[in-house]
Amino acid sequence: MEKPVKKVVLAYSGGLDTSIILKWLQDTYRCEVVTFTADLGQGEELEPARKKAQMMGIKEIFIDDLREEFVRDFVMPMFRANALYEGQYLLGTSIARPLIAKRQIEIARQVGADAVCHGATGKGNDQVRFELGYYALEPNIRVIAPWREWKLDSRTKLLEYAEQHQIPIAKDKRGEAPFSVDANLLHISAEGKVLEDPWQEPEEFVYSRTVAPEKAPDKPEYVEIEFEKGDPVAVNGKKLSPAALLTELNVIGGRNGIGRLDLVENRFVGMKSRGVYETPGGTIWQAAHRGIESITLDRGAMHLKDELMPRYAELVYYGFWFAPEREMLQAAIDKSQENVSGTVRVKCYKGSVSVVGRKSPNSLYSLKHVTFEEDAGAYNQRDAEGFIKLNALRLRLAASKRK
Repeated sequence: MEKPVKKVVLAYSGGLDTSIILKWLQDTYRCEVVTFTADLGQGEELEPARKKAQMMGIKEIFIDDLREEFVRDFVMPMFRANALYEGQYLLGTSIARPLIAKRQIEIARQVGADAVCHGATGKGNDQVRFELGYYALEPNIRVIAPWREWKLDSRTKLLEYAEQHQIPIAKDKRGEAPFSVDANLLHISAEGKVLEDPWQEPEEFVYSRTVAPEKAPDKPEYVEIEFEKGDPVAVNGKKLSPAALLTELNVIGGRNGIGRLDLVENRFVGMKSRGVYETPGGTIWQAAHRGIESITLDRGAMHLKDELMPRYAELVYYGFWFAPEREMLQAAIDKSQENVSGTVRVKCYKGSVSVVGRKSPNSLYSLKHVTFEEDAGAYNQRDAEGFIKLNALRLRLAASKRK
């Protein structure tokens, strides 16, 4: 039999679900609840969460601005890998969960809590991501997952519980929500309800960070991004902090209709789900990063890195950020970025971003070797004959055998 919980740290947004969870924890576990709200750049006012927690009798309330740490220590390492889950998804939700889990564990240690709690459902990926993070950092922590325990398994029951316990409900929450939203500085996602039929195109009201590409400006916008050791450090000549830089790229991408993705993906728990994502700044960032890599990375290093990427992306999506294999891959990726410095010029136009210029003091591009004009002896074209014959030897032997 498990020991009674004395104090629990709840990942708390102040919304309907986590407010109900807060009261449910008090009633079910009869324990002290500490709330933790993370500012990851979701664009919402967070002080109402504090007031709501205070109203519900919470004495220890943490509201932390984690935007710089989020971009610097989580988004940047991931973008050095050019990580895409299933070839398309830039992992905006996935990469936020390990930071939230890390900070929850830090708070639990600070306040002497013996448990942590999250509001993720039993059908999704987030429960896995949160809990893998908890256990990796604090192996003996008690984890409470209300959606796997309680009987409040419908929206009607949630609203009834809220009314029964005088939990304030935002007016727009009383109606049928059109879809579920998750947001941070890297992206915003929408899932469920009106999006559950993968045949139906999302209505324009689903999007909030980008204009429709067909309504974007008719004139292309050119942007220069400077990189140092694989990380962007300046936009159009202006040095910016990690969070400020991503914010600036979000604004540029948003007004040009860049970064929309309608995706049916394979969840870790086994089912397929349809999500609509907006990652305007991240889409520009990744295109530019691949642009600077194209002239600074050796062919073998680049190709090996591209082979490692799907495994890396899968680890992030599944929630294994703190696993040794992700850290091993990160070490290899970071080693590859030592000379990935320089400037990339991208062209943003009606939903697309394309690299149109790149330069670097570490460039491996040699004009005298690739020119179609006279190369002054830089490359002896006769050398190619032996190279080709050696590579063709096994093919010729196999062909002879067949004859």
